[in-house]
Amino acid sequence: MQTTLSPEARQLPRAAEAERILRSCVHCGFCNATCPTYQLQGDELDGPRGRIYLIKQVLEGAPATAQTQQHLDRCLSCRNCESTCPSGVDYHNLLDIGRAAVDAALPRPLSLIHISEPTRPERI
Repeated sequence: MQTTLSPEARQLPRAAEAERILRSCVHCGFCNATCPTYQLQGDELDGPRGRIYLIKQVLEGAPATAQTQQHLDRCLSCRNCESTCPSGVDYHNLLDIGRAAVDAALPRPLSLIHISEPTRPERI
């Protein structure tokens, strides 16, 4: 896959790795055949190929959106797609890079963050 990372993305610690992984994808779509979220949702963006496109867009300078974050969050990280990929795309590492980039650009609303109070032992 041809890609040109934005100047901001080039500053990321794992920029070279992301670019290498993106370039290894040939868009065949075999990954979608074994992806449980793609099978359930039927949405291209909820499969590995669609998520790779979303990550690519963000790393090329497109704004991260709540929709992008949601599609990346839906991945179960089961890595079924990697076992099917004829090009050996290192999807789980690209997903980690993409999630970090999206989360840095788009903080999660406090309503979605679960903050628990420390447990206190009961006094006897």
